[in-house]
Amino acid sequence: MYLVSIGLEVHAQLRTRSKMFCGCPVEFGAPPNSHTCPTCLGLPGGLPVMNAEALRLTVLTGLMLDCEIAPVSHFDRKNYFYPDMPKNYQITQYARPLCARGRVPLHDLAYPKDAQKTIAGSDKEIRLVRIHLEEDVARSFHLENSTGIDFNRAGTPLMEIVTEPEISSPEEAFAFLTALKQILIYGSVSSADMEKGQLRCDCNISVRRDGQSELGAKIEIKNMNSISGVRRALGYEVRRQTAALESGEKLEQETRGWDDNAGETFLMRTKEFAHDYRYFPDPDLVPVRTGVLVQEARARLPELPRAKRARFVKEYGVSAYDAGVLANDLELASYFETAAKGARRPKSVANWILNDLQSALAHDHRSIADCSVLPAALDELVNLVETGRISGTQAREVFAEMFASGKTAATIVQEKGIEQLSDGAALEKLCDEVIAANPKPVADFKAGNAASLNFLKGQVMKLSKGTANPTMVGEILLGKLQK
Repeated sequence: MYLVSIGLEVHAQLRTRSKMFCGCPVEFGAPPNSHTCPTCLGLPGGLPVMNAEALRLTVLTGLMLDCEIAPVSHFDRKNYFYPDMPKNYQITQYARPLCARGRVPLHDLAYPKDAQKTIAGSDKEIRLVRIHLEEDVARSFHLENSTGIDFNRAGTPLMEIVTEPEISSPEEAFAFLTALKQILIYGSVSSADMEKGQLRCDCNISVRRDGQSELGAKIEIKNMNSISGVRRALGYEVRRQTAALESGEKLEQETRGWDDNAGETFLMRTKEFAHDYRYFPDPDLVPVRTGVLVQEARARLPELPRAKRARFVKEYGVSAYDAGVLANDLELASYFETAAKGARRPKSVANWILNDLQSALAHDHRSIADCSVLPAALDELVNLVETGRISGTQAREVFAEMFASGKTAATIVQEKGIEQLSDGAALEKLCDEVIAANPKPVADFKAGNAASLNFLKGQVMKLSKGTANPTMVGEILLGKLQK
């Protein structure tokens, strides 16, 4: 048997308007090399100036993840040459990062759907080593016969979140990234859009025999840009390293890339050690005292996903599973709360959102932000059902029209004339007619055949052309037949 140890280094671009050490704007998709200056291009004479908002957002992340915030932090130079690093060094943090330790709580719905039923332990927490702030590098475009460099991304504030090597499976790595991404979005710290490179990940994985205390050789997989890709790459490495150990091969520390089309990793280089980077304090940047930053960040702390899930269960009476689904998406959670505040039964609102609304949005490839049914309109529809003005079947017809046209439920009910018949006297008259016209089912019911009641209810519904309140019909029929 073999044990798997995984550590992740997650890079998240921060939601700032300008770069980390200069005033160039941060804008995804801008024309190549249109947002540059002497500082972010590393030209002589260009001096860095710290982005205060980037510092605040990093400290805010540390608070959200229960980190210890350093009272004093400073920036270092990490020296290496790559085409995408114009200065031949990167301004980062090494000896005294802004945040240390901390944790990311996992939850059942963060795991891949096909693994949620086999989770070893619910609500596990993955401990962090550090969170530090640095500048991003330029973006390379590999063409057929050449490589192009876009320096727009160079200098973008980049936060690196490093875990302890205690993730025990590719599925757990998937859950960690999903839970972390959710927290970053809740705090408005990062948009965390992996397709835009705003969230990237390096994976460190080692495999060792059960009973061996020392970790196996650390294999790094670089530049992963999708959560599902991380799971696939780690799954491949588990199989590859296990097979190598089984055959007696000695694994060496190395850096590998991931070919998603081929479904396998490939060797890039042997891994450098930290001292190869020749870290030293950046002489152009003063140390950062974090007291004021912590105060400002505390004022911006949001309600985090775990707290929101618990509150939804307590305040709105939804199940733990429903609360998890609603809280998974911040916009969906906000939509639910707006709709549920005036509802007679918030659980019914949740059911409509999680079933009919999400199904309609998925069918049209739309997000909740593009939904034509406003929260107040959905609340109105649910209340029409709860008060008996329309039936559940009618409500689905009304909802389909609401989703297509954006009209309110009351308007559609009035236009179509489909309000449910709930007048007691009128329903009694219909029930009397059905009882008189169907003596055999009436006799069968009185003889003990309870199913005959459903037949009689169906006849009343038919006579009313589907407008009768089925609950009231059942109660009236039962009262009359038991006399």
